[in-house]
Amino acid sequence: MKTPTVLASLALALAGSAFAADDKHDHAHEHKPMHGGVVVEVKDMDYELVAKPTTIQLFLRDHGKAADVSKATAKVTLLTGTEKQEVELKPAGDKLEATGSFKVGPGTKAVAVVMVAGKPATARFTLK
Repeated sequence: MKTPTVLASLALALAGSAFAADDKHDHAHEHKPMHGGVVVEVKDMDYELVAKPTTIQLFLRDHGKAADVSKATAKVTLLTGTEKQEVELKPAGDKLEATGSFKVGPGTKAVAVVMVAGKPATARFTLK
């Protein structure tokens, strides 16, 4: 009978996922905004989104140091109430940026799909 083996495997899987969700790994850096935006961590990289009515900026930090975004791209989807807006960000110095007219404010949700060195990452934000 395989039921005990299946149950044991399931218990280990659940314990592992609980451990991963509560991962409080030690960092040599903090995840605080350095540009007045909202910061999230994805795959050991910090993403800081600064969203203003005329500018959307995305800063990337790898272990506390600015990441090279010269060949990176990003697409940000802004969700404000029932309105959806998609924005392409391009390298601009030490950040990815777009200018235009954007409906952003407290509670706006943003999903950024970022391509760095051919590898995609998805970061989710809620503006404050």
